[in-house]
Amino acid sequence: MLTLVQQSCNKLLAGQSISRETALQLAAIPDQEALWSVANEIRKHFTGDRFHLCSIINARSGNCTENCRFCAQSARYHTGVTTYECVDPVQAQTIAEDNDRHGVDRLSLVTSGHSVASDTLDKLENIYAGISRQTKLQLCASMGFLDKAVANRLAEMGVSRYHCNLEASKKFFPSICSTHTWKEKTATLRLARDTGMSICSGGIIGMGESMADRIDLALELRELGVLSIPINILTPISGTPLESIKILPLREVLTTIALFRLINPGAVIRMAGGRQQLGEEQYCCFSSGANGAIVGNYLTTIGSTLDHDLEQIHQLGFTLNRTSVADG
Repeated sequence: MLTLVQQSCNKLLAGQSISRETALQLAAIPDQEALWSVANEIRKHFTGDRFHLCSIINARSGNCTENCRFCAQSARYHTGVTTYECVDPVQAQTIAEDNDRHGVDRLSLVTSGHSVASDTLDKLENIYAGISRQTKLQLCASMGFLDKAVANRLAEMGVSRYHCNLEASKKFFPSICSTHTWKEKTATLRLARDTGMSICSGGIIGMGESMADRIDLALELRELGVLSIPINILTPISGTPLESIKILPLREVLTTIALFRLINPGAVIRMAGGRQQLGEEQYCCFSSGANGAIVGNYLTTIGSTLDHDLEQIHQLGFTLNRTSVADG
């Protein structure tokens, strides 16, 4: 008799989807190594061995009005984070050109706050223009909630992808933020897509949610048709309400990644902030279903060095290729 893991694999290879009930059962099986292995097989079948690299620049830091309980950039918490209204254009250009030389596909300018101010957007437009002139990087943006005017401006600047993390499942989201809603996030993603940009959205694991909550998030991303899914592992930051939460163990991280892969077989599953907490074992994530990463430093935490990431990714058998605007 076929095991549940084998049954699920066969179902996915036949073009079918797995249900929430099946995902919950897979999360509970004793042989988690078999689950990770099948997730890697599904990744290879649907997306091959191509690895997707992206990077981010903290374009506006701190002074955020929102109360996301995990975030160092909220003005409601005393975290000691550096604050500024707009990144230095020369610094941004230097970062972009270094990423370009290393073969990174995409680069996103990320601004703290509920939404981006028009004067900040004016400055970012010049930064985007410089990056476009001097590199082959595809342009992304992560600037909070959108209205039609801002979405159109970003598209006109050459931004081809918009990022807005759901952060958590619809059910769990009120536990981590009360100044905006999960529904507002999905509305921004839909607006970005309607404007012609592809969308990127994922979440943070390890905020006190259950595995069922993570499965619900993966299913919600599937329903939205998201094909670029960053997974962050909570980095408990001193001064935030989640500062005392214990870091997730490796096995739980790997099982979560595997389930995200099985629920979203054709997506790019990107390891993002927090993976550095796993040390060298972080690279096991790329044998358990993940096929992308945000490389370099993150918004307020330090990531692995780009050269080390590239070395490990190559050793795992992945290839790095530039994407077209529609891919990756």
